[in-house]
Parts: sequence; C-alpha cells; structure tokens
Amino acid sequence: MEPPVGSVGDCYDNTLAETIIGLFKTEVIKRLGPWKSKDQVEWESLQWVDWFNKERLLEPLGYITPIETEEQYEQALKSDKIAA
Repeated sequence: MEPPVGSVGDCYDNTLAETIIGLFKTEVIKRLGPWKSKDQVEWESLQWVDWFNKERLLEPLGYITPIETEEQYEQALKSDKIAA
C-alpha cells in the first residue's frame, strides 16, 4: 500500500480537498476541455471557484447559496444582539 500524495498535514493528504479537486476535474477540466491555453484553464478555474463559493445551492441548508447562508447568519447575530 502506498501513502497518499503529499505529506501528512498538507492539503493533498486531506480528504475534503481531494473531493473538491475531483469535483473540479469532473465539472471543469473534463467537461469543458480540450484546452487551448493555460490562460483558458486559469479563467475557467476562477469562474468555477467563484460559482462554488457564492452561487451553488446547498442542499443541507434548504437549497440556498453560500451568500444567502452568510446573510442569514449575520441577520441572526444582529437579532441576538438586539434581544440581549
């Protein structure tokens, strides 16, 4: 049995990071290729990361975006401060 890529404690040894990398490869690299330039890969990568961090719908939270989740959290904090 061989150890995973990377050393203990870095992102390549992290299951979550490996899952996200696999998701990225499936959704962007394989689906949108073949690639004509490094710049094209970088641009599509930036767009995917922006979508993933801001616009994707989160099933466990009732199919809302990360931005909506943050807004609800901030609103709840404000409500708690007012009630206190």
